[in-house]
Amino acid sequence: MSSFGGLVVFDALFRALGLAERLRGCFRHLGNAPVYGMARVTIQLVVHVLLGFRRLRDRDYYSTDPLVCRLVGVSKLPDVSTITRTLAAADARAAENLREMSRALVVERLAEEKLARVTMDFDGSVITTKGHAEGSAVGYNPKRKGARSYYPLFCVVSQVGQFLDVHHRPGNTHDSNGASEFIARCADAVREAMPRVTLESRLDSAFYDEDVVEKLQLLAIEFAIAVPFHRLPALKRTVEMRERWRTIDEQWAYFELQWAPRTWDRPLRLIVVRQKRKLAKRGPLQLDIFEPINHEYEYKVIATSKTASAASVIAFFHGRGNHEARFAEAKQFAALDYIPCRRLVANKIWTYTSLLAHNLSRELQMRTSDRARTTSSTRSALWDFCLLGTIRNLMIRRAARITRPANKLTVTIAADGRAQHEIARSLEMLRAA
Repeated sequence: MSSFGGLVVFDALFRALGLAERLRGCFRHLGNAPVYGMARVTIQLVVHVLLGFRRLRDRDYYSTDPLVCRLVGVSKLPDVSTITRTLAAADARAAENLREMSRALVVERLAEEKLARVTMDFDGSVITTKGHAEGSAVGYNPKRKGARSYYPLFCVVSQVGQFLDVHHRPGNTHDSNGASEFIARCADAVREAMPRVTLESRLDSAFYDEDVVEKLQLLAIEFAIAVPFHRLPALKRTVEMRERWRTIDEQWAYFELQWAPRTWDRPLRLIVVRQKRKLAKRGPLQLDIFEPINHEYEYKVIATSKTASAASVIAFFHGRGNHEARFAEAKQFAALDYIPCRRLVANKIWTYTSLLAHNLSRELQMRTSDRARTTSSTRSALWDFCLLGTIRNLMIRRAARITRPANKLTVTIAADGRAQHEIARSLEMLRAA
């Protein structure tokens, strides 16, 4: 008996991707382990996350499940102490190989889709360590002030909703620290597989830096960056003195100018956006039909290298909020915000494992469903993706019986309705592929 009958779908996906062989290649330099190698432990961690568990100790809840053992490729799962010892034996090269393998899977998907444009969103996200983990530091942490944390920089591909890469950093690092080199590495990885692709990127005001802008221009990446104009008195004065605004609709208006700080070599195209919003009323509520509505304006400045219309650039920039949903999903359903060990290398491997589990859930949906839309101005995902938590509840967590009629291994899953349809359709399309 198994509690996770839907794992047969991921078994088919792992085989289609050759995941086990790829992982063995990542850790081949570590030599042959006596029982459990780093590749098997990594697969178990991926399955661990897919099943919805976080702590390594939660492995005890499925330690005897036959489908989990089959997916990992063992007759008995390693215990927690074995997992921690294996992670402790890993080195920086093993973590880097796993990172490159995860990035290669995303690039292969992009190349297979033959996209004309690839939108890369860069942003950092705080991961609290809840202890003195190696490489952590006290820094910006809005949820737990004063706690030690990591502050990795992520690259999310908007069209497929997958994490392309991650750059690990301590918690006291500024957003733009190491951004230029990281952006170049991500761009090179995509262009190596797709030489003619148009790359574009959206970044927040923390990346408004001359080095970052020059790197984007050198790499021919179309960009839209928020400008921290409240810290630039000359630009702020220009915005305040502006009287003529071009109207987009009843809520939005804008004007354009060429501007850059005096220390920069060349000016950039700036789009100053004004949003009209209702002013929140204070004091007791007065129910009056003829009571006037007061409004206020919020301002935003976008620096861009795009030549499209201002309305298109504004819509493009506003679509960057989608990557925040990816962070939230990965932290909630893929345990991205969990730190299992004190060693930096082990924590890196866990982070790559979490991102790999998230990306595999997206890969499964892209392989088994058609695109829902074409490229939009906000660069929304081309598929209507389900959350990993939805896939887990709909498909994975299904009771199953494993039998051998006529010596043929058979899995009978307790699923009907939509669950039966999704499992059967996914298996059929994966086998056809």
